[in-house]
Amino acid sequence: MSPVQVRPAALLGFDLMHLNKEEEKILNGEKGEGPAKAMELLVAIGKIYDADRLIPIESAQIAGVSYKTMGDAGLQFIQDFADLAKVKVEAMLNPAGMDLEEKNYESDDFRRKQAQLINAYRKLGIEMTCTCTPYLIGKRPEVRDHLAWSESSAVSFANSVLGARTNREGGPSALMAAIIGKTPNYGLHLKENRKPDIVYEVNAEVPHSLLGYLVGREIGEKIPYFKGLKPSEDDLKTLGAAMAATGSVAMYHVEGKTPEAGDFSTDELEKIKIESEDIEKIRDELRTNFEPDVIVIGCPHLSKNEMEDIGQRLKEKEKKNGPDLFVYTSRRVKEESNEAVAEIERFGKVISDTCMVVSPLEDNYNVAATNSGKAAAYLPRLANQEVIYADLKTLMEMIS
Repeated sequence: MSPVQVRPAALLGFDLMHLNKEEEKILNGEKGEGPAKAMELLVAIGKIYDADRLIPIESAQIAGVSYKTMGDAGLQFIQDFADLAKVKVEAMLNPAGMDLEEKNYESDDFRRKQAQLINAYRKLGIEMTCTCTPYLIGKRPEVRDHLAWSESSAVSFANSVLGARTNREGGPSALMAAIIGKTPNYGLHLKENRKPDIVYEVNAEVPHSLLGYLVGREIGEKIPYFKGLKPSEDDLKTLGAAMAATGSVAMYHVEGKTPEAGDFSTDELEKIKIESEDIEKIRDELRTNFEPDVIVIGCPHLSKNEMEDIGQRLKEKEKKNGPDLFVYTSRRVKEESNEAVAEIERFGKVISDTCMVVSPLEDNYNVAATNSGKAAAYLPRLANQEVIYADLKTLMEMIS
C-alpha cells in the first residue's frame, strides 16, 4: 500500500466542522497515517451532512467482511490498513463468507482468502463476532448510546427497539469511526431526525417479514410508525430487516412497543391501512413454479428462541427426500442451543459466522426457499437465486 497522503486541515479545501485540538492533531497526521486517513474520511462525511462536531461512540459494527463482497481489492485494502491503525472502541464484525470452523459449500480458495480477510480485521483489534445480530450475543446498547453500526438490520434494531442512535454506516465509515472512537453528529444521532414520517395502521395478522418487505419498498428512507401490531422481539427483528432490505429504513416506531414511539405526535401524518390482501399480493410475487433445492433460515441470524422453535417443530419427525436445509445463527447462540442444534442437524446443518446472502450459495444451489423478507430481497441480486417465500410451518413440511 502506498503511504497515506495526509492533508493538513488548512489544505482540505472546505470548511470543517468543529474539531478540538486533539482531533486536529489526528487530522494533521501527528498521531500516524492510519488515524489521519480515518479522520479525513469522517471530516468529509461531516461536511457532506452538515455535522457540527464529532461525538464519541460506544461501539462500531463493521460490514464488508465476506470475501464474496470484498474481493481481492477489498482484501488488500484491509490488510494494508491493518498495518496503520487499531480500533479505539469496541468493534464487531458482520457475517463473513463462511463458517470459520467448518467447511460447507465454499471452495478451498474461497476459504483461504476469507481467512486472510478475517486475520486482517483481527489485526485491527476487531472482535470476531461475525453476526448481524450483535445484540443477541451480549452486545446490547442502551437507550441514547451513540454507535457507528453498518449492518442494515442491526442499525434498524438498535435505533428502533433499543433506542440507541446510529446512522446506517458503510463498512469503511464504521471502520474509521472505530479507529477514531467518534462519528459525525448528524442524521439519526439527532432527536429531531428520529420523528416518524408516515403511519401504517395494520388491520390484520400478517407475517412481519412480509409487512416489512412491503413497507420498505414503499417508503424508501422514511421512518414509519406502526399501529395495530403486537410483535415479539423476534418479530421486530424480522420487520426491521425486511424494511432495510427492500428500502433504506434505518428506524421505525411501533405504538406501545418501541421506546420512542410515545415521543412524537402522529396526528398530522399521512395514514395508510394495511389489510391482509396487501400482504397476499407480496406473497404472490414471491411464488415460483420452481421446486427449491435448498431451504435457508436465519436472515437475520436466529435467536435462541427461534432455534428452539425450529428444534421443537422437528422433534420426532423423520427426514424425507427433499431440499437441503441450512439454518444460520451466531456462534454464541449455536453454543447455547445444543438440543435444538441436535434436532436440526438430523435434517440439515446449523451454520455460524455467515449467512445465505454473503456466502457463495450460488455455487451449489439455484432455487432457495426462505421465511425471511430480507433474504427474499437480497438472494436474487447477491446470490443469483430464484426465491420462494414460505412460512416456517411450510418450510418444515418440505423436509419432514
